[in-house]
Amino acid sequence: MQAQTVSSPPQLAVRDVVVRFGGIVALDGIAFELHKGQILGLIGPNGAGKTTLFNCLSRLYTPASGDILYDGKSVLSYPAHHMPAVGIGRSFQNVALFQRLSVRDNIRVGAHACSRSDFLSDALRLPWVRRQEAEVDATVNELIDYLELGDVADLPVDGLPFGTRKRVEIARALAARPGVLLLDEPAGGLNHDEVGELGRLIRSIRDDRGVTVLLVEHHMGLVMSISDKVVVLSFGRKIAEGTPAEVQKNPDVIAAYLGGQSE
Repeated sequence: MQAQTVSSPPQLAVRDVVVRFGGIVALDGIAFELHKGQILGLIGPNGAGKTTLFNCLSRLYTPASGDILYDGKSVLSYPAHHMPAVGIGRSFQNVALFQRLSVRDNIRVGAHACSRSDFLSDALRLPWVRRQEAEVDATVNELIDYLELGDVADLPVDGLPFGTRKRVEIARALAARPGVLLLDEPAGGLNHDEVGELGRLIRSIRDDRGVTVLLVEHHMGLVMSISDKVVVLSFGRKIAEGTPAEVQKNPDVIAAYLGGQSE
């Protein structure tokens, strides 16, 4: 799938977002756009504000000013639990799965994030509830195949290899059928071969499933090899935006990384 041209309306737009914690300005007027079909890498030295911005996008934080638009509509009035229904899915830096549940049931949780059922309808097993459950089952089974999780589908996630748990979390986020997928440090804890597989997976998610991807990542090889565009933060400000080649040559980016340890 090819990204839409920049002349088309952005799928996700960050407009002059400011976040303060007491007297500390964590984000200072951050703005950029993400168009449908793009993979955008968000990078920066330790403490640059990347996770803070991610938490704004997934509605865990509310900006002091600015706006975040999805398909042209502000998302700031929505609570965090409503974001999958809006169209924004997320994975976490520290894998946040239900450890005692099976792989299958963890993915099912993601699918149910967009369900319309309620206690009474579930208790009565109304026809539309049964149809919805069949659709959830089909989604879960398809994602188990797509993420190659069939061998562990009915095992509890606790005790599975870290790389496998990362794939389960991505599957859970995809189960809500997001338009934009936020990936927070997806390569963290993976070995060289697993990082290569992750890069291919992220591309296939974009190409096969039509999902736009925004990732925060410390693994520069991964970011530069798969991103269409890179945004660089430093001390809460955007210091660069462009293609991977443009960003790598930017003197402000070089100075930021030489002056601090990258995440």
